[in-house]
Amino acid sequence: MMNDIQLNRVDLNLLPVFEAVLAEGNVARAAARLHVTPSAVSHGLGRLRQQFNDPLFLKTPKGVVPTERALQLADAIADVLARARRVVGTAEPFDPARSRRRFTVGAPDAIAAVMMPPLLKLVQREAPFIDMALRYVLREAAFAALDARTVDVAVVPIDDVPARYVSKIVFEDRFQIAVRRGHSFAAEPTLKRYCEMQHAIVSPAGDTRAYVDDVLASKGLSRRVAMTVPSFMLLMAVVAESDLIAALPKGLLDVHGDRFGLLGIDSPLPMRSFQLRAIVPKVAMMDAGVEWLFGLLDNPPSKASA
Repeated sequence: MMNDIQLNRVDLNLLPVFEAVLAEGNVARAAARLHVTPSAVSHGLGRLRQQFNDPLFLKTPKGVVPTERALQLADAIADVLARARRVVGTAEPFDPARSRRRFTVGAPDAIAAVMMPPLLKLVQREAPFIDMALRYVLREAAFAALDARTVDVAVVPIDDVPARYVSKIVFEDRFQIAVRRGHSFAAEPTLKRYCEMQHAIVSPAGDTRAYVDDVLASKGLSRRVAMTVPSFMLLMAVVAESDLIAALPKGLLDVHGDRFGLLGIDSPLPMRSFQLRAIVPKVAMMDAGVEWLFGLLDNPPSKASA
C-alpha cells in the first residue's frame, strides 16, 4: 500500500524532462527537444527535485551537470521510458514519416564527417519532421554515453562489444598518408622519407606518441611529431596548408580530401584497418524509433573504403 501511495504522488510525465535535460546538459536545448518553453522545463525540474529530494542538476557557465543521484537514476528512468514508449508504440506504431522526434548519434569526428551526410539524406527523405543531433564521442566513452542515454546510437571503431548491446559492422576503413598536392613525399613515399618528414597527429590530450611510433621503434626508427590537433577535420586543414604529413582514414580522404586539396598515399609502413560498428543498448531497441534509426545504418557511406 505504501508503494502505491508513493507512486500516486509521482508525476511520470516529468521523466521525459529528466531524460532531455540529462541528454542536452542545457535547459533551453532540452525545451527545444521537448517542444516546450524553457520555463516549463525549469518548472518540471523543480517538481522532480521535490520528488527525488535532490538537486539533480547543478548550474554551470555552460549549462547544467547531473548530480551523483541523477546519474544513479539515469539508467532506471531510461529503462522506464523505453518500456513505456514500447507499450505506447504497440497502440500507435512509430511512423517516421510523421514523427517529430529528435535522435542523437555519437561518433568520432572522422567517422561523423563520412557517415552523417548520407544518413541525414536518408532521414530527410523518410522522416522530414525528425531532427538529428551529433555528439562527438570517442571509442573509450561510447558505452558510457549510450548507458547515460546522451546518444541513441554510437558508431565507433571497436571490436569487443558487451552482451548488453546490439551491434553491427557499418563499414570498414584503413589509414593512408595524407599530404597536400605537390608535396615532395608523394613522388618518393619511401620509409626513409616517411621518417624524415614532420608529422601531425590527432591527440585530444596532446600526446605525441601513437601506435605508429611503436611500430617504428620495433624497426629501430623514429619520426618527429611536429604538431598535435584535437580532431581529424582540423588535421586535414593543417596538412592542406603546410608540409606536414598525417595518417588519415581513407574513407575520410575519399569524401573530403578534394575540397582540402589533399592526396591519399599508401603508407610505406603497415597501417592498421578497422571496423566501424553501430551500437545500441538492447533495452533501447524496444523503442521503435531507435530500432528504425539503427536500421538506417545498414546503408554505409558510398565512398568509404573497404
